[in-house]
Amino acid sequence: MVKNGKSIHGLPAKSYTDQQFWKNECNTVLSNGWLFIGFVHEFLKSGDAYPILIADKPILLIKNNKNEIKAFHNVCSHRCLKLVNEKKNVGKIIQCPYHSWTYDLDGNLKASPHFGGTNNHRPQGFNNSDHGLKPIRIHIWYDWIFINLSGKAKKFDEYAKPLINKFKDINLKKIKKVATLDFGKINTNWKFLIENFIEPYHVQFVHKTTTKQPLKDHYTIVDGVCLGSGVDVKEENKESNTLSVSSRYLSLFPNFIIGTYVPNQIGVYLNIPITPGLTTQKRIIYTTEGKDMTKQEIDLQKKIWWSVHKEDHEICERLQEGRSSPASVHGGLLSPHWETSVRAFQKLIIRATMKGKKNV
Repeated sequence: MVKNGKSIHGLPAKSYTDQQFWKNECNTVLSNGWLFIGFVHEFLKSGDAYPILIADKPILLIKNNKNEIKAFHNVCSHRCLKLVNEKKNVGKIIQCPYHSWTYDLDGNLKASPHFGGTNNHRPQGFNNSDHGLKPIRIHIWYDWIFINLSGKAKKFDEYAKPLINKFKDINLKKIKKVATLDFGKINTNWKFLIENFIEPYHVQFVHKTTTKQPLKDHYTIVDGVCLGSGVDVKEENKESNTLSVSSRYLSLFPNFIIGTYVPNQIGVYLNIPITPGLTTQKRIIYTTEGKDMTKQEIDLQKKIWWSVHKEDHEICERLQEGRSSPASVHGGLLSPHWETSVRAFQKLIIRATMKGKKNV
């Protein structure tokens, strides 16, 4: 990026590779704002439990008997063992495999067998109510689950207002999940996946065989914690094997990304940061206004999006590899026109990590 006649570099290489930077990022960027971690539709009945490791922290999502999804730190209050190790239905209770401490689906401690000695389950002065699972602040926005690990973020509706305002023309109550693309592990820093999604500069080069969205028709979006880009295609082709429709590519800092595609499709990406050089990604395809799709239409969309994503993943993995070079120590250059959203995203990263444990 050029400012006042001078080139402006992006984040330095260590922002994507350094273990100390990663630890700081986990405790600031990924803890102080609203972190996207899951989908409501994956929880079908009470007792469904979904363990997630994110920001170096074991988290447990679980559906209780009131049809609510709760979030807890995934550790027993006794010896801090990781309670749930795989996605499953736990039934009516969560039981620690170490000493059988038992919790209900709201995280309340129900049993601490022999804790005070043989058949003495509650030693003098021990109150179950003081030793339940540690809850995490959670917010559900339609099908999307967010948590705030530090508990210090603004209310979600206030925090996400710039993004929410961009959906006044779409009734999100009528979205319908039609397909899942699970890409598994990608050997790249999570930030590269976000940056790549919100900038249009690469589209006609990386996706020249899978999209028909001319660069000249694109624009960038910078609105507080909502960053992205858009494209207005004059001649839309909704039936070909390439993506050629008017679209918006939006993000909510730090890791929520959502795309809208004319006339009635939405794609939401779950990016889970695992380590500085490893991220998992899943994409859910939705229709709007309750529109149904045939199996043939769904298969075509899955094929298109799988190809587009794989092109992006290769680029992001090579971006990660490039950060090992001494030539990238000070970061790459940013376009003054096409990468304004990337620059804004990186400024939010800098601001968050510099503020330490203060709110994003």
